[in-house]
Amino acid sequence: MSLNKENTKIFPKALPLKQLIGPSFLILALGLGSGEIILWPYLVANYGLGIAWGALLGISFQYFINMEIERYALVKGESVFVGLRRLFPWAPAWFIISTFIGFGLPGMAAASAQIVAKLLGWGDFKLLAIAFLILIGLILSVGKSVYQRMEKITQVIILIGVPFIMLIAILVVKWSDVGALMNGLVGRGDGYFGLPAGIGLATFLAAFAYSGAGGNLNLTQSIYIKEKGYGMGKYAGKMGGLFHSVDRANRSVKLSGQAFAQTPENLANFKQWWKRVSLEHAIVFWLTGFLTICLLMLVAYATAFGLSGNAKGIMFVLNEGLFISNNLLPIFGSAFLLALGVMLFQTQLGVCDSTSRIMSENMAVLDMNNKGEVKADLSKIYFIFVWLQVSFGSLLFFLNYYEPKTLLILGAVINAVAMFVHIGLVYRLNIKTLPIDYRPARWRRVLIIGIFIFFGVFSAITLKTEAINYWENTVKLMITGK
Repeated sequence: MSLNKENTKIFPKALPLKQLIGPSFLILALGLGSGEIILWPYLVANYGLGIAWGALLGISFQYFINMEIERYALVKGESVFVGLRRLFPWAPAWFIISTFIGFGLPGMAAASAQIVAKLLGWGDFKLLAIAFLILIGLILSVGKSVYQRMEKITQVIILIGVPFIMLIAILVVKWSDVGALMNGLVGRGDGYFGLPAGIGLATFLAAFAYSGAGGNLNLTQSIYIKEKGYGMGKYAGKMGGLFHSVDRANRSVKLSGQAFAQTPENLANFKQWWKRVSLEHAIVFWLTGFLTICLLMLVAYATAFGLSGNAKGIMFVLNEGLFISNNLLPIFGSAFLLALGVMLFQTQLGVCDSTSRIMSENMAVLDMNNKGEVKADLSKIYFIFVWLQVSFGSLLFFLNYYEPKTLLILGAVINAVAMFVHIGLVYRLNIKTLPIDYRPARWRRVLIIGIFIFFGVFSAITLKTEAINYWENTVKLMITGK
């Protein structure tokens, strides 16, 4: 189809690599409080380092998933939600429901509160967890730009937290532990290969899905790319501007992107963008994320493996802190627990922000006109979703549903299913709507299809296994008494 030159723009030239650092920090931080800090170390504390291969495979899968999401945003200058709305009219409702159900369970806030309460010498952490949720709501409700604030907070916590964890690892990890990690990366454990006997499939799937952000959170990469003005996002309406205090009474927000002519110059500019954002994401998300997982697994193995009580909730974290206090200095143990508590809180903060963005944008695209415009106060919708999540999480805590590991595993299994869905949808979106020269290469298509099948099969097996266990251990017992 021919393009009217008056309605097209030039594909911008790529920014230098050092100016592209930012969005990957946010998506990395969204995973720190679930898979990296809790689930993988929990598995290592109970089963050893032989399951480390799952963390490597999981975060590698997410790298390629994220890059296909970024591809669409770079080329179209809009979020994937806008494109999916055009292809699948039911998509916005699915993303709103699956996002709220998957991430409305505030496991990170509960874990953060439990760790901080332990440091303060408090026995019960329920009220502290509720206070943390309210604090998150207040942080996201004050100020002009949520995105800029989140980016700064995230970078500070990662740049301080990760080196500190590295220091702890240097002080407590032995070379034999590193050898066990190397074996675990190829599936060799202590007396098993691949998966140890007795490991819960739901817990392993939860950790696998949270090797990175997980669930619909991966899709926020397209929003972040657009807001930073990368690629054709330079011309798009940006979510960040929605949080400025302006009169929106007669304002239409443009969510759709901008077309560009199919010229060699534009294609060359895209390829340069693709090369640099791929490298940025590989360094910040994949490499930093994988090293962080490895460090936390090593610390868990060196300090808590084989200790009693590890399987109960997040007791293994407290065992880690106790070991560090006894074998180094008490201040190191306390600082370690405090660092984990802060990182967990920051993750819950980032999750609440990102999920509210996802749900508000999908609520808006339901009313998008043919020009890609909506007359809606997206800021107001965003804050409604923020406080709905705060209220829902607080209600769960009031009803005594606040055991961190249970909340994290349940949410992660739901989000693994959500990942299966969005991997397939984004793949279809890119193949169907992007110009031929901008679509993924054949080897990437094969890889994405393989990842899609993997999540589908793994999720189905896990759900079937958990359903059978629930029937035998709960329902059947209630009916027969046996």
